[in-house]
Amino acid sequence: MQKKLNQLIEDYKILSEKMTDLNIINNVAEYTLLAKEHRRLTPIINKSEEYLKLLKESDDNKELLLSEDSELKELAKEDLLHIQEKIKILADKLKILLLPQDPNDDKNTILEIRSGTGGNEAALFAEDLYRMYLRYAELQKWKYEVISLNDNEGGGIKEVIVSILGQNVFGNLKYESGVHRVQRIPETESSGRIHTSAATVAVLPEAEEVDIQINDNDIKIDTYRASGAGGQHVNKTESAIRITHIPTNLVVTCQDESSQHKNRDKAMKVLRSRLLEHEIAKANKERSSARKKMVSTGDRSAKIRTYNFPQGRVTDHRINLTLYKLEEIMNGNINEVINSLKREDQKSQLDLIN
Repeated sequence: MQKKLNQLIEDYKILSEKMTDLNIINNVAEYTLLAKEHRRLTPIINKSEEYLKLLKESDDNKELLLSEDSELKELAKEDLLHIQEKIKILADKLKILLLPQDPNDDKNTILEIRSGTGGNEAALFAEDLYRMYLRYAELQKWKYEVISLNDNEGGGIKEVIVSILGQNVFGNLKYESGVHRVQRIPETESSGRIHTSAATVAVLPEAEEVDIQINDNDIKIDTYRASGAGGQHVNKTESAIRITHIPTNLVVTCQDESSQHKNRDKAMKVLRSRLLEHEIAKANKERSSARKKMVSTGDRSAKIRTYNFPQGRVTDHRINLTLYKLEEIMNGNINEVINSLKREDQKSQLDLIN
């Protein structure tokens, strides 16, 4: 590892020098890429320099053990034990930092929430999850934009699609894909019986045009009049958009904007992200025999978490994590859950390496 760390430090110095080059500074695209890589490497370099310094101290103390001065040898022995313990802890941290990074972690995200089994109660729960994720985004200082929102007549929402922008959005939210189950007593339940209902969450890395090229011949675009609340343009202009991707039969609709052009842009954004997810899923399937990652499969059919309101309990079934902090979690404080999932994911990756 020592050789690898020295090479990383050398590469980091070259990168830092490049960022002072006026030609690169004036090239916004190139400078942005370099700055992103610099930001990713900085914590690794800091830990690497600390690790190499401790190795040097360890070698110095080993030399002192050869001294004829018994008092000096005893001090060196004590120091060496302390240093070696610090080296072990730091080595474990570096192994995690040096794990291959998911290339999509830094991407913005398309978050899709749909009510599942359970009728109106499922729609109300879908709305609760929607609120939870928006509050989490606010706590993370991320920006978000609602692409599409489909209300449920009995309260709650049938479906919502949101674009979330910020640092490491997908890297944090990717573990949320799957079936979320709720157990609670509906307000309309007079006998006090607990009902179980569900909502599905899909987290897609937001694809840019350079990630996914869509051939115009592969899509069919239909326009129609928007329905529901939406101002005077409703039923007067065909502003709503339906895009069908013919090779995959994926269909995306958007009618939230009064402008047909804006609806088309939003629908294309969602379509690109769904196609990117399709490609990622295909790649994951091809290597699933070599690496089975339950934590971050993103399988929307897998029940990943249960929210039990009578007990104030949230259980993530993938890692057997149970927290009696339901109110906090529903208010967007989901970092403890996400960090636990990240640690388990990292552990599974390290197990494959070791």
